[in-house]
Amino acid sequence: MEILELFWNVNAEQLKVGYIEEGESFVCLLCRETIEKGIIYPAENLLFEAERYMKRHIETEHGSVFHYLIGLNKKLTGLTDHQSSLLRLFYEGKSDAEIQTELNIGSSSTIRNHRFVLKEKERQAKIFFTMMELLKEKDDHAPTFLPLHKTATMVDDRYNISKEEQADVEKKFFPVGVDGPLIKFPKKEKQKLAILRVIIKRFEQEKTYSEKEINEVLKNVYADFVTLRRYLIEYGFLDRKDDGSAYWVKN
Repeated sequence: MEILELFWNVNAEQLKVGYIEEGESFVCLLCRETIEKGIIYPAENLLFEAERYMKRHIETEHGSVFHYLIGLNKKLTGLTDHQSSLLRLFYEGKSDAEIQTELNIGSSSTIRNHRFVLKEKERQAKIFFTMMELLKEKDDHAPTFLPLHKTATMVDDRYNISKEEQADVEKKFFPVGVDGPLIKFPKKEKQKLAILRVIIKRFEQEKTYSEKEINEVLKNVYADFVTLRRYLIEYGFLDRKDDGSAYWVKN
């Protein structure tokens, strides 16, 4: 199962810890890092067994699961920027007085009201989640939608695409197979997204590329490699340094 499917299909308890046990390994739900069981891992003059080393990985690479999740696109979290700021400060243990000063909030009663609204949002989310779980048992006609990639920058109707639709786009624009050339870059945004989902798989996770290396990979896909590169960045599949000296797949 791909990491995106893992991320969206794990239960709340698994997502809280940020990793799952899969076969003989522990897999980070945030970045794909895999830690093999039965191995002792050295770090900072200490030795860690596999699961503790995975916890250390999350602490050192992501800060915490909370900080990773709250950094996701607000279309994914459903939070406003202000709500995200409040939650982050609550998580960091700041007092209402400290939050009032930092966010320039007029009174402590305003903060209490925000806490109430967030608690209400939590209750609504639990009810909605339970209804959707029950719906899965009854709705035999629901299409299988592709999961959003976690670094999506524009979450709207263009992501409304099923596995069947994705397969149709791949067949149309990659007639000799997804490892072959792209015959045309589509104009429709939904089709562009479907194409980019395919192209990003040609790049390795956790590898840093130069612009020349990125271009070489994309030239094998389509002659207008500059357009492909731009859209991979625009849609949140690739990231780069400001000066263009390094590129990498976003996690």
